[in-house]
Amino acid sequence: MARSLLLPVLAVTLAFTVPALAQTAAAPQVEAGTYAVDPGHTQVEFGVSHMGFSNFRGRFSDASGALQLDPKAPAKSTFDVTVPTISVNTPVAKLNDELKGDQWLDAKAFPQITFKATSVTPTGPNEAKVTGNFTLHGVTKPLTLNAKLHGAGVNPLNKKVTVGFDLTGSLKRSDFGVKTYVPLIGDEVDITISAAFEKQS
Repeated sequence: MARSLLLPVLAVTLAFTVPALAQTAAAPQVEAGTYAVDPGHTQVEFGVSHMGFSNFRGRFSDASGALQLDPKAPAKSTFDVTVPTISVNTPVAKLNDELKGDQWLDAKAFPQITFKATSVTPTGPNEAKVTGNFTLHGVTKPLTLNAKLHGAGVNPLNKKVTVGFDLTGSLKRSDFGVKTYVPLIGDEVDITISAAFEKQS
């Protein structure tokens, strides 16, 4: 059961251009500039079928990354996020150790997971499809995620200009060389990234 977790998915360094979202409904609040991931308020979660009985979930922490935002020139704006593979965490301690091992994510050989976006296509108010290159377990493949802008403005507590959004999508772990227990443990992995970025300059 502990093995059920597969989750290669997101230890991600996620890099993608998200400025197109900034030009939608939240445009008046969005400021151009350089942003950095707020690791304390950014979560990367994954879900995978456990023998068809449940959707087992876990997460990665200690995210880092940067957003170069230019609302007036979306094509020039880029975003990247990184999550260390070793940060994978589930409710099962034994499983956490297994996932870090060479039968699964192999955190020692592949310490990071990355996503670098190459294009953003708006699909509605505050929403877009973000396409980029996702690297996991030493393999890089194209991946498209659905992005939803939550808001942008000044954080009332720390007074920092902040942009927040969600990214959701899925991938097949076997495409990235993580095939342990397929199909007993699901091949398709759902990904949710709830990210907050704070303006640096």
